[in-house]
Amino acid sequence: MPKPTRRHLAVATAVAAASAVAAVAVTSTAGATDTAQRARAAVQGGNAKNVILLIGDGMGDSEITLARDYTAGANGRLNMDKFPLTGSYTTYAVHADGTPDYVTDSAASGTGWATGIKTVNGRISKTPGTDKAAPTLLELAQRKGYATGSVTTAELTDATPAVLASHTTDRSCQGPADMAKCPTDTIAAGGPGSIAEQSVNHQVDVLLGGGKQRFDQKVTDGRYKGLTVTEQAQKLGYNVVTDSAGLNGAKPGEPVLGLFATGNVPVEWTGKPAAVGGTEPQRCVTSNPKRPSTTPSLEASATKAIQLLEAKQKQKHSKQGFFLQIEGASIDKQDHAADPCGQIGETAAFDRAVKVARDYAAGHPDTLVVTTADHGHTSQIVPLEATPPGLSSTLVTDEGQQLKVNYSTNTPGQSQEHTGTEVRIAAQGPQAYRVLGITNQTDLFTTISEALRLR
Repeated sequence: MPKPTRRHLAVATAVAAASAVAAVAVTSTAGATDTAQRARAAVQGGNAKNVILLIGDGMGDSEITLARDYTAGANGRLNMDKFPLTGSYTTYAVHADGTPDYVTDSAASGTGWATGIKTVNGRISKTPGTDKAAPTLLELAQRKGYATGSVTTAELTDATPAVLASHTTDRSCQGPADMAKCPTDTIAAGGPGSIAEQSVNHQVDVLLGGGKQRFDQKVTDGRYKGLTVTEQAQKLGYNVVTDSAGLNGAKPGEPVLGLFATGNVPVEWTGKPAAVGGTEPQRCVTSNPKRPSTTPSLEASATKAIQLLEAKQKQKHSKQGFFLQIEGASIDKQDHAADPCGQIGETAAFDRAVKVARDYAAGHPDTLVVTTADHGHTSQIVPLEATPPGLSSTLVTDEGQQLKVNYSTNTPGQSQEHTGTEVRIAAQGPQAYRVLGITNQTDLFTTISEALRLR
């Protein structure tokens, strides 16, 4: 009898684990028999043609639960709750000497899944001690002939999109005028330049988000000296679009740079931020008057990105598919601001993008879809009678019930902080079983690399 391979053992173990978990669920929750069947069917090895990685920035379990309670109800389910395979992963960063830094920022955490290595907070896809560039999933995918894309509601030069298409000593080095903390990365010093310059130089097929202010900065050295980064992109063949109409008109076969806001893309919902002593019960305003009507939603951007990437590969008659990262960035940013309505609205918007990815995968089962977060954050659901020492807000949910949210990871008036907790990771498609159990953030790099045969 042939000796079982490591892959066979891994799949068998995952099947057993999924079956055991599902069997327990069958006895305790309605509809769990169907969950058990879906879990068993979802455990598969093999390779993927496409990968869609969805990152809810700062979207810990509390943030997911808050959005679910408010929009779908305590017994409801979000789109991201419907993946057949779910686990958790650890998110810590490291110090320069490799010892653990228990609370990560988005640069170090993104570097973890983008490169498979841990690094120091603030660094973009470079090693912790020697500050050397490490190959990223996007770069490896490009070398193998995959189409690539990055969609975000942050600036395209913010940490999470930056980790895929750039390497800088510090995350602040977003445009040519922002290089103070990255002297060796400047073009004048023989480096690759700012995050904005590197992103377009990488010829990523689809780049959609905010950050126009970074791309409007002028290049200071090198081949494109005197041009703005936007003009540099156009020289490289990019179709630069700034609104929904421009995005809708984008054609496959040409790289697309979408710059939909000067800074971060405006949030979808508004409301009163949390306050010392709490707020009066409030309903969130689901239409932000400061968000231009011409701004594409994350759902729309995700849909168009998939269409463009798929169409490009068909034009090339390529056997390879695409790698796409989609980030809901302002879940984190609204958490920092202790703004529960902004935070819930961005989680709901991200969840609609999750549905786009899962709907695509339903018709393309050779697509690996993964949804996760980069780190945990501050919001907590607490009893109505609680009197938190920090900031809190009371909401009236869609079920007509009151819910209190607490923000106490920093002194009131200061930006609320990340937490070091593990976060959810869920998946479907080839190699999705790898997310089961408790894994490390860097294991996501291996999961995607194996799925796309990048190594």
